Amino acid sequence: MNEPLAIKMRPTKVKEVIGQQHLLSKDKVIYNLVKNKKLFSMILYGKPGIGKTTIALAIINELGLKYRMLNAVINNKKDFDIVIEEAKMYKGLVLIMDEIHRLNKDKQDLLLPHLESGLITLIGMTTSNPYHKINPAIRSRCQIFELKELTKEDIIKAIDKVIKSNLLTNIKIDKQAKEFIATVSSGDLRSAYNLIEVAYYSSSDFHITLDLVKNINNKPVFFHDKNEDGHYDVLSAFQKSIRGSDVNAALHYLARLIVAEDLDSIYRRMTVIAYEDIGLANPSMGPKVDACINACERLGLPEARIPLGDIVIELALSPKSNSGHLALDNAIQDILNGNTGNVPNNIKTTSPDYKYPHNYPNSFIKQQYLPDNIKNRRYYEPKTTSKYETTLKNIYEKIETIQKND
Repeated sequence: MNEPLAIKMRPTKVKEVIGQQHLLSKDKVIYNLVKNKKLFSMILYGKPGIGKTTIALAIINELGLKYRMLNAVINNKKDFDIVIEEAKMYKGLVLIMDEIHRLNKDKQDLLLPHLESGLITLIGMTTSNPYHKINPAIRSRCQIFELKELTKEDIIKAIDKVIKSNLLTNIKIDKQAKEFIATVSSGDLRSAYNLIEVAYYSSSDFHITLDLVKNINNKPVFFHDKNEDGHYDVLSAFQKSIRGSDVNAALHYLARLIVAEDLDSIYRRMTVIAYEDIGLANPSMGPKVDACINACERLGLPEARIPLGDIVIELALSPKSNSGHLALDNAIQDILNGNTGNVPNNIKTTSPDYKYPHNYPNSFIKQQYLPDNIKNRRYYEPKTTSKYETTLKNIYEKIETIQKND
């Protein structure tokens, strides 16, 4: 089997893992779990190529535990059934699961009782924020550990280990080539290993030079600017520039993302901006962003830059309001704090007392909708940054006045 260099270089002990010292160095959480020979269900999350699978396998190896690996998407329910039966046979099993944020309800329902009983210990791995993307029932049964982006120094350290390992016989890497690989890999160690291996076998004398590496990967460095800020910092700057109505800064960060051909990140960020930052001040922006994304998907780069430029200018110069999502956040906080109460009798499913608003003038009739204990709660606080939301504010306040008056 032609194993990639990334797998051949995978360490077998926690102390050999590159980076993640906030979890793995002496007296840190995972270090002590291994030292004390105790493992709990956990979720490891972070960018690709920073050590999630490596850490999981190093833990398993050091503790000498039986394990199976599954992918939440690729493996079907039958595969999960087999793992559970094996766990019963061995009286316990560690399940390492990739893409855990995409675990569907059927598989969750299958796993939950066995996580609860301890028959299965889960090590989940994801590139998505588990607090947003992973089902709360799974999340509450796992400790969550965020892995940090590897630094340029971490990648260089890994490259030096490749040279010393003799896995690639007679390899030589120029200092400039090493620096370039460490930069262009953007904290993704797997990507760095793959680039080294391709360069090694692409050379006539196993000598990796800067020119050779650039011939293989000449994509501009995006994920680090001159201060080595990360990919997510650029996305953050993109959104904050639009939120702050700075059209020129917004176009600058859009240009970085376009040069990197990172259309998916642009699409996701524009969509959230349309609803989080512009919201009810200009509700037409949501559909406009969708239309832009559809156009970009049809066009592809480089033409996709044309609708993207237009929509980002409009997003930046649009009136802004975050009142909608703040209102929902306030309602969610009430639920989390236990401020719920019973549904009023007049709007229960079979209520004979429900008044159908469409049967009344202006499709409105006064009646109670919130539970008794929070019947006067006000979640939505309108803004007047646009004519549209000012109109909503006037209607909202008129209805509130009617509801409060006997």
